[in-house]
This record gives sequence, structure tokens and C-alpha cells, in this order.
Amino acid sequence: MATVNPYLNFAGNTEEAFNFYKSVFGGEFSFLQRFKDTPHAGELPAEEQDKIMHIALPIGENMVLMATDTLKSMGQSVHPGDNMSLAISPDNREDTERYFNALADGGKVVMPLEDVFWGAYFGMLVDKFGIQWMVNFEAKQ
Repeated sequence: MATVNPYLNFAGNTEEAFNFYKSVFGGEFSFLQRFKDTPHAGELPAEEQDKIMHIALPIGENMVLMATDTLKSMGQSVHPGDNMSLAISPDNREDTERYFNALADGGKVVMPLEDVFWGAYFGMLVDKFGIQWMVNFEAKQ
């Protein structure tokens, strides 16, 4: 069964926010990757290298709070109301395509589904109701 988790976008203070959320909810980060540790690090200015590319904090049994920093060098910015996406993780590639295409119908594809450097089949879209979605399938190894 697919899972859906909140995915937050911050204007450079993801680490501060997630240390706060960790103090509130407890637990440990299950994933933390900085932009300097990605294949595109060389394309970024020095002041953005230590920003958070992806962070995950499990909250309870079936919920993971996730986030990233938006980067000015990539033309990104956030405003209240557009700083959150729903991240759906389907069980297989076929469901990934089905969900993505159905959610994109009448909406706008931001990033088409493609195989990405972290080993997932991933895409982003805004549905016809203005809700931002991230669809991420990672095959179990």
C-alpha cells in the first residue's frame, strides 16, 4: 500500500526547523543529505553547499516528516501556502506512473517522472486543485 507523508520547503533554515521538530517529537533523523553531497554540488555557490537537500524525521509508526531547503541559485523561493507538498511512495513502478498521470490530469507537471540519482523513480506536479505532489518509488533491494 502506498504511503503519503508531508514534505516541507524552507528558505534556508531546514536544519533549525528540524532540530526543533526533533525536540518536540523525539526520535532521530532517518536521513540527512546536504547539497554538497549530491552529484550537482559543483554547480552551487559556496553559501548553499551546506543547505539541506533532504531530511527525514519519523514521527510515530507510519508518518515521516520530510523537508528541503529552497535554493536561490536554482530560482526557488517559498511563500506561506506553497511551502508544502504531499509525498506519495507507491509500492511499484506501475502504480507510480498511474498515480502521477492521474494526479497530473488537468494540473501542471513540475518535474516529469524519471530515474534520479538517489535511486528512485521520481516526479513532481501540482494537481488541478493547486496541491503539490511528489511521487517517489524506490525499489526494495
